[in-house]
Amino acid sequence: MTTPDQIDLWRRAPSENQRLEFKEAKNQFDNNKLRQYCVALANEGGGTLLLGVADKPPRPVVGSQAFQDTVKAAQDLFQAVGFRVDIEEVLHPDGRVLVFHIPSRPRGTTYHLEGKYLMRAGEALVPMSEDQLRRIFAEGEPDWLEEYSLADLDAQQVVELLDVQTFFELLKLPYPTDRAGVIDRLLRERLVDEQNGSYAIRRLGALLLARRLEDFPDIARKAPRVVVYAGTSKLETRLDQNGVKGYAVGFQGLVHFVMNQLPQNEVIEDALRKAVKLVPEVVIRELAANALVHQDFAVGGASVMIEIYTNRVEFSNPGEPIVPVDRFIDGYQSRNERLADLMRRLGICEEKSSGIDRVIQAAELYQLPAPDFRAAHRRTVVILYGPKPFEDMDRNDRVRACYQHCALRWVMSEKMTNQSLRERFHLAEDKAAIASQIIAAAIEAGMIKSDESVGKSRKYARYLPFWA
Repeated sequence: MTTPDQIDLWRRAPSENQRLEFKEAKNQFDNNKLRQYCVALANEGGGTLLLGVADKPPRPVVGSQAFQDTVKAAQDLFQAVGFRVDIEEVLHPDGRVLVFHIPSRPRGTTYHLEGKYLMRAGEALVPMSEDQLRRIFAEGEPDWLEEYSLADLDAQQVVELLDVQTFFELLKLPYPTDRAGVIDRLLRERLVDEQNGSYAIRRLGALLLARRLEDFPDIARKAPRVVVYAGTSKLETRLDQNGVKGYAVGFQGLVHFVMNQLPQNEVIEDALRKAVKLVPEVVIRELAANALVHQDFAVGGASVMIEIYTNRVEFSNPGEPIVPVDRFIDGYQSRNERLADLMRRLGICEEKSSGIDRVIQAAELYQLPAPDFRAAHRRTVVILYGPKPFEDMDRNDRVRACYQHCALRWVMSEKMTNQSLRERFHLAEDKAAIASQIIAAAIEAGMIKSDESVGKSRKYARYLPFWA
């Protein structure tokens, strides 16, 4: 039974999310909209919808007169959506609150309303992508990464196929004194299985540790590919190289290879001319790891690609993002949990969304245009631009940078101001009006909003990302 204290606890949540939704609904609430929210929340694991509570902080209880007959409302909902939603009427001291307890969809299935498979994206309800639906329907099937790539191997063949020396170095463990110790560790990590006296290497083990990916025919196509172009378009290819080693044992080599292909710019530092790469290594490292970890292995005939132009670097991986691109900074959901966990333990990436934060921080530190995160057809794309003067940035560049700066400040428990945005763009104090214009454009685009807690004062104005 839900108590007023529980409602007050929900009201203190930092923001609405896939499991929690507030609506004022003082007098009524649209039946169709209610059904849509129930389907969307169920599709994302179930959750709670509250009517009679404002959705903007501090979320006061305003009371709701909607659905006076909760038994009939529950019956109507069941007939419309096909699953049971329990409705509670809670008499809070500040007014009547309706609490809808929405169950999760069953594993391997998803709910729809009039043919639309809905989910939440920020404050909006949107149809699920083809990738998301395919992933849900495949939940009951064996995990592609956990299936065997090669079987009927002896211990010697296993250590010849996998770079076990580098594996132990990445784990910061001493190398075992005998082969049995090596095999035991691979078995414990579930990268290799024993089968009636022989061994089988899982695809996950091969992808991470292969000395040569081409030795594993079913995963060779998943090797990362680096393409270098002679200009700013795809018209002339200067180099096209596929990765050779597994993701973990070959990661440092991949990053160094990409860095060696990047164009160089000359800058003046301390009165000395100095050659610097188009973008810093930390960004290449984070985005390469992100693309490898979050790719959709169910998409056939596709691999992670790193494309280098004279003015930018593009990272792309198979599969549309499972987190909306405008929530990459604060959100995290791993598409391949075991792969992400092992890559984290091996020191390749982090599993807490901080990688994208670091990319945004580096872009600001090195005065680069804001990275451009895109959801393309069955691919996720990140475009990292080389240095560009503020004067050469267009409206989209500036608004995107403003939003990312605002979101970064928020996740760092700070708030964006006119001054902080000027510092991000290296604008002098007398350019405050220009910063204000960018902020106004970002508000108009729905990317940021004013912090109402500081009142209407322009001097003390603070700004939040739209989802905060």
